Amino acid sequence: MRDISVLLIGGTSHVGKTTLAQALAARLSGEHVSTDSLARHPGRPWATSSGPFPEHLRTHYLSLSVDQLTTRQLHHYQRLWPRIEAMTAARAADTSARRLILEGSGVLPQQATALRSAATIWLTASADVLRARIYSASRFDELTPEEKVIVEKFLGRTKQYDQLMLSAVTNLGLTSIDTSAAPSTTELMEQCLQAIG
Repeated sequence: MRDISVLLIGGTSHVGKTTLAQALAARLSGEHVSTDSLARHPGRPWATSSGPFPEHLRTHYLSLSVDQLTTRQLHHYQRLWPRIEAMTAARAADTSARRLILEGSGVLPQQATALRSAATIWLTASADVLRARIYSASRFDELTPEEKVIVEKFLGRTKQYDQLMLSAVTNLGLTSIDTSAAPSTTELMEQCLQAIG
């Protein structure tokens, strides 16, 4: 891989960003950071191993349309961008620091093109694959009718955000990898390394 201090991995929810970033960080002796650790936006609205259904998300998802959810998500990431930019610049200036693998939906194509010290890549997946992954992660069949509505709103936002990111990446001539075929982590990592040179 060419001599870069920061690799940014963007894409919508459930495309494999975290898995790829963790694998690359291990292989390249780098540091993996998620944009979620910088500032969280209402995300996955279902119970996980770390806790029950997050009640504060109920009103958020039920009261807003998919378009409104996506607009709020974009505004959150735009407000977050200066922190990503500062982190990238600081890592590029510190020649003794480990390579930074920064991933998250908050990696915005339009802003990332201005970061000369970073390599960038975006992951995408088909609408059917995103649905299958989100249904599986949320255990959709076990949810209450209201919880299913909430997950469907999240899915709608996820698909809409994916299309917005992919359109921007294509228009800017940036690199993306489609993970719909569920490549192994090793295969995905090799595709990424090849794509960024």
